[in-house]
Parts: sequence; C-alpha cells; structure tokens
Amino acid sequence: MSIALVTRRVFLAVDGKLRIKNAIFRSRLISAPRRSIVDMSYSTHFMDFKGSSIPSSMRKLVVTKLSPNFREAVSLQTVPVPTPGDGDLLIRNRFVGINASDINFSAGRYDPSVKPPFDAGFEGIGEVVALGLSASANHTVGEVVAYMGDGAFAEYTVVPAKKTVPVPSAKPEFLTLMLSGATAYISLKKLGALSEGEKVFVTAAAGGTGQFAVQFAKRAKCHVIGTCSSDEKAGFLKSIGCDRPINYKTEDIQEVLRKEYPKGLDVVYESIGGEMFDLAVNRMATKGRLIVIGFISGYQTATGIKPVRTGTLPAKLLQKSASVLGFFLPHYLSEYKAAMKHMLEMCEKGELVCEVDLGEMTPEGKFFGLESVFRAVDYLYLGKNIGKIVVEIPHPVSSKL
Repeated sequence: MSIALVTRRVFLAVDGKLRIKNAIFRSRLISAPRRSIVDMSYSTHFMDFKGSSIPSSMRKLVVTKLSPNFREAVSLQTVPVPTPGDGDLLIRNRFVGINASDINFSAGRYDPSVKPPFDAGFEGIGEVVALGLSASANHTVGEVVAYMGDGAFAEYTVVPAKKTVPVPSAKPEFLTLMLSGATAYISLKKLGALSEGEKVFVTAAAGGTGQFAVQFAKRAKCHVIGTCSSDEKAGFLKSIGCDRPINYKTEDIQEVLRKEYPKGLDVVYESIGGEMFDLAVNRMATKGRLIVIGFISGYQTATGIKPVRTGTLPAKLLQKSASVLGFFLPHYLSEYKAAMKHMLEMCEKGELVCEVDLGEMTPEGKFFGLESVFRAVDYLYLGKNIGKIVVEIPHPVSSKL
C-alpha cells in the first residue's frame, strides 16, 4: 500500500524565528532535528516567539455595508487568525491609527469596485509574531514594525513585508508618521515648494496631520498660521512653532487674514473643504499654492463632498497666477521610504513632536480595544483631539517591548 505525499503550509521554528513554507509530509508529522513543526492543517494555533500561544481566533472590524456612518457600516467580528504567505509578516497590533478617511473607506469611495465585506483600518504598529520564509531574509520575529495597509483594525494583521517600516519600539508616536507625518512631509516638499519667509496657512492645524505641516513649514523658516477650535489647541500650536494660531471659536478667520496678512497666503495646507476652501482661495497671494489633502467637512454626507463656490475659480487663479493642487499619498509612494527615514531620524533626535491623543481626557476614558474604534472615530469628527488619535489594542500575552 503506497503512502500519499501531501503539501501543507506549516510554521517552522528555526533558531528563534517562525517561518512559513510549503512542506511535503507523509501520513503524519515528521520532527527534524533542531526544528519543531506545527501542521496548520491540523492545528488552529501556534506558539509565538515568547512561548505564549497565539489564539486560534481574533477580532477585527469589517465593513459589511457601504455607508458614511461608520457605526452603521462596520461590525466587530471574530475570525481565525490569518496565516502569512511567503513574503508576509503576521503582526500582533499594539496600536492602530484613526483617520478622517476611515469613513470614506467604509463608504466605498476609494475603490467603488470593491464590495463588502472588506477589512477596515489603514495603519498599525506592533510586533512580528510569524513570517514567511522569504520575508525572514530582512525581518525577524519579535521585531517591531509600523505599516500602512488595509485591515489594520484587527488584533492580528498579515502585511506584505515590503509595506512595513521597522521602528525602534512599539510607541504610538512612531505610528503618527505613517500616514499623517508622511502626508505633510511629502506634500509640502513636492507641491508646497516652501521658501524662507513665506506665509503658510494650515487648517485643522492641531490635528493628526496638521501638527506636522506646522512643524515642517516652520523648519523651512516660514511664517505659520494655523486654525484650531480651542485655546488649549492654540497653546499646543504655539509650543510646536506656530506663529499665529487662530481659534475660530473666538476669532473670525477671514477678518484675521485680511487685517494681518493683507498680501495673502503663499501656501495653504487644506483639509477641511467647503467654506474653508473658499476662504483660502480668496486669501491666496500672487503665485500662491493651495494643497488639498482632504475635505473632512463633507465626509459624513451622502456624497462625501460639501459644495464650494468655484464658479469664479479659474478667474481667481489666473489673476494671481495661483494654483490648487491635490495630494493623495498612494500616488507618491516613490517618496515614502526617504520621508519615513528622515522623520524617524528627527524623532530619535527629539526634533519632531509627534502628539498622540489616546482619548484619556474623554468622559469614557482611554481608547482601549477594537470596540473603542467607533468612539474614536466619533471623537475625531467632533474635533476634540489634539494630535493623532490612536487606539491601543490589548493582548493577554505580556510584552517586554
């Protein structure tokens, strides 16, 4: 009687690394010297690098219905822990980032061809607990990485190794750079063309990406004006170099710009849209550049857009030789690696403030666990945050990081 040979995906624990490969077995497992083999076709979990069992199931947020109402569109589900492919890393998420565009994603606006269900969340940071065989050439189990990619709102996420960035530790401050920091850094560098002494206007300046736009513009020796919604935020903006915070709850933005900056704004970093976009266009200087990185005022509407008065926009741009430029980070990934390298170096030297808002000051307390992602998204749209909103993902496995 012949014995059939079958191919199964397995984890190999070799010299402290968990690797995945296809292996050929006979009718039962074979233990090779100095290797332990876990056959994933029979076992629903495996041991992580600290000797603790990774559970067979996990929780994640899944978009089950297209809607700009995040709570209506997304559900918390229990699913099997995924298995990384040959070039992938399995990451145990420690922190995940909240973005205004999470709602655009749940509404199906980024890729209308993708239908529910699909995973939610854009960015995370955590430790590698398993990896594919080819991924082990440049990564190790236990390494801490940050990443940008779909499916971050989960306890464990499989990410292609090439899309991850090694970071010194699992601190939420490093997570702020992945989308928010990179958006500000690359957009101002490539589209802003900042020059010393220019007037740079940043909307939502105390938010996740605005905080970086303020700092990068100031490092370019520009005069920075930033909008915010409270005196506390105005104080934060001053602490990171903003020359003129404008609390729009107590001051009229248009009046401040008209009186204090009669020659106009050289560069506008705009994320609000609607009336704010109209105001910024009207206050642009000759040869001014307005960079659109978002339009959050309309994200929760059915269309995702709040109307602007653009009927005379061509004439206004022509009269000032001004320009309006759109920026979407996925279109500038060729600049991403260099940007991250520079920002991480700045962080290590203490040259960059990466403000994180973990929700500790909210009535319900810290954003802790995937269920709090819903509350964190609501918090962002209330405009209460200072810095980047981040949710901590707890695990029963203790960590020494």
